[in-house]
Amino acid sequence: MRALLAASCAAMSVIALAVAPAAFAADAITAQYRTSASGASVDQAEPWLKLVNNGTTSIPLSELKVRYYFTGDTPDVGYRFACSWAVRGCGNVTGQFGTLTGGPADRYLEVGFTSGAGALAPGADSGDLQLRFYRTNWGPITQSDDYSFKADTAYSAWNRVTVHRGGTLLWGTAPGGTAPTTTTTTTTPGNPNGPKLFDDFAYTGSTDSRISQRGWTVRSGGGGPGVPGAEWDASRVTFPTVDGQKVLRLDSWNNGSAARQTELYHQRKFFEGTYAARVRFSDTPVYGPDGDHVVQTFFTITPLDRPMDPDYGEIDFEYLPNGGWGEPANVMYETTWETYQNEPWVADNIHDAQRRSYNGWHDLVFQVANGRVKYYIDGALVADHGDKYYPETPMSINFNLWFIAGGLQGSSAERAYQQDVDYVYFAKDQVLSPAQVRSAVQDYRNAGVTHVDNV
Repeated sequence: MRALLAASCAAMSVIALAVAPAAFAADAITAQYRTSASGASVDQAEPWLKLVNNGTTSIPLSELKVRYYFTGDTPDVGYRFACSWAVRGCGNVTGQFGTLTGGPADRYLEVGFTSGAGALAPGADSGDLQLRFYRTNWGPITQSDDYSFKADTAYSAWNRVTVHRGGTLLWGTAPGGTAPTTTTTTTTPGNPNGPKLFDDFAYTGSTDSRISQRGWTVRSGGGGPGVPGAEWDASRVTFPTVDGQKVLRLDSWNNGSAARQTELYHQRKFFEGTYAARVRFSDTPVYGPDGDHVVQTFFTITPLDRPMDPDYGEIDFEYLPNGGWGEPANVMYETTWETYQNEPWVADNIHDAQRRSYNGWHDLVFQVANGRVKYYIDGALVADHGDKYYPETPMSINFNLWFIAGGLQGSSAERAYQQDVDYVYFAKDQVLSPAQVRSAVQDYRNAGVTHVDNV
């Protein structure tokens, strides 16, 4: 009897092994594809995907892998994957790269899912997977010769993207060549000695030649934001000593009609990592009548090339000591932007707000990593944004002080507001806590270092 049972169990195991691939092969999955970056050459490829279950059984997404095939660009500096937004949550989407030889593609991006992504029910789809990848040096990607690329901007079934369950191909046609290699992860561990920006603002004035040599621009001339006709006045950007420490000072003036505003910004080369600044906000003018709707800031931004530009990005700390934008009094905004257009006004962003005074010095930190933007004030987490609002392109670092159009109180008396910045710090591809930022800044100061930039 024991021998019979053993033989039966062995036979059942053989049957199970034989049936499993056939069951997978019977699954009916279609991969739909579109792109939001349709150019022949781009700074990042953006394959957006959607999986559709045309079968009769529910399939855990964690059992599926999707491959997008492409040809590597030279020099081979490696690639990084990011999820901009996903219906199932970017935290439930994974991406890694593999290699092929002997066919029309030598690389592929393999997209997978965690158990948190749930299952794909019969007749259902996964919803948008808004994905992107880029070279680690942000060099151009030629995608016109990529096996899986097509310039369609609307979803349709595309058989040059493959879907796998276990070792079974469920959908699509692979490009041929040798079998794929073991995939390599796209996640780069944080390098404690990696690229940094630190500036203690030890400059003599707005005309100090080191400012431009180090990538900064003191803004001048016209243009928004602000009251109509306002000018950006470089002479009002100064670097006084406050409590024994050199600071950046923005001093913006108006007389009820004319206005001179101030801004300092760095070149556009900052993306994922930790950003920090110690900023002194002010609730009242240094002279003249109070009450103007004034904005005091620390932010990053990508230029808007056209209305609703999908590559636009902005990450803001904005303090309004006298309210504005419908707020009656003190408010601090943390705002993460997907995009916008001016006429008619459409704002695609997400924000949090604290309605209290922030007069005085405050440590501001935001982390950009793993599909999330997290904001901290004085060590406390105040906002956590992500999904489609996560930035997609390198940004510049900015500080400005400006007056909201229509927000000047009626007096024609002259008045001026000031904002001071003690330092600015950025750690590329590292997620640092506010305490770690303070320690890093103190280490620079203890060593007498006033400027570092190897980003």
